[in-house]
Amino acid sequence: MKHVLESVESQFEMFQILNENGEIINKDDMPDLSDEDLKELMRRMVYTRILDQRSIALNRQGRLGFYAPTAGQEASQLGSQFALEKEDFILPGYRDVPQLIWHGLPLYQAFLFSRGHFHGNQMPEGVNALSPQIIIGAQYVQTAGVALGMKKRGKKSVAVTYTGDGGTSQGDFYEGINFAGAYKAPALFFVQNNYFAISVPVEKQTNAKTLAQKAVAAGIEGVQVDGMDVLAVYAATKHARERAINGEGPMLIETLTYRYGPHTMAGDDPTRYRTEDLDNEWEKKDPLVRFRTFLESKDLWSEEEENKVIEQAKDDIKKQSRKPMSIRNKRLPTLSEICLKNFQ
Repeated sequence: MKHVLESVESQFEMFQILNENGEIINKDDMPDLSDEDLKELMRRMVYTRILDQRSIALNRQGRLGFYAPTAGQEASQLGSQFALEKEDFILPGYRDVPQLIWHGLPLYQAFLFSRGHFHGNQMPEGVNALSPQIIIGAQYVQTAGVALGMKKRGKKSVAVTYTGDGGTSQGDFYEGINFAGAYKAPALFFVQNNYFAISVPVEKQTNAKTLAQKAVAAGIEGVQVDGMDVLAVYAATKHARERAINGEGPMLIETLTYRYGPHTMAGDDPTRYRTEDLDNEWEKKDPLVRFRTFLESKDLWSEEEENKVIEQAKDDIKKQSRKPMSIRNKRLPTLSEICLKNFQ
């Protein structure tokens, strides 16, 4: 009897372009991005880090409701979204609000979503996305369906979804990748492996050496990526998207990343299950520090430019966080009106 597990697991090596020192170690896979593209990626990452800091402060002030911190996962979230086209459809988890914002969701609506206001779940015309999914893993099944619909309509677009390492233990996870694989639906399934599903370490979620290898059982491609390397995430996403729209089927992309804050602001204390040494180890891999070093070596970024982004983010957040207050007295369309408009 032949045992193949070890040989399968050995094939899933982490894909990386920039090392922790911001040095290119994989020139052959360097994505074709202009200097302006590289700067825009950095701008978005800095802006999103400030948004996270301010959102935590707003939550503590009672001005936001549910909030899941994103610091540490910017490369995974924004590197993947940057590789998408406007016609692609995002089905996010509850930590994936930044992808929605950069895909076109107004910032004030993201704040409304956090406060439980229904207008926060109404995607503006032209923004192809669903509101963040709260049920763990449910977005995987939805993504398989959306992707199949795209294929049947002959669209050159993809459906993209995200879950965490804990989501891979859900039945919906397997059902989604299996269905999409069976029909070669154009879907990109991201697993943002931040190593702790709330407080449960990934080694207690599964005996699998990688989460990417779970793609094998569904007969689809899988890849493990350094989720703190924005260029590697972008390149992997771009490759997966091209395969999908060319009819080669879905892909499972595991990004190795880390959340610096708690699971959510609803009372979670990460010091109860994470050590200070582990936090310090991952802080050395900070995606912003790594990419900043790379850009500075190419004379594409400066402290002055970064400060401008920070001030812009602060100003935007200040204005947009006040806007939801005015929504209270504004008549918004009813659910029946929305349905009539969408299905006529």
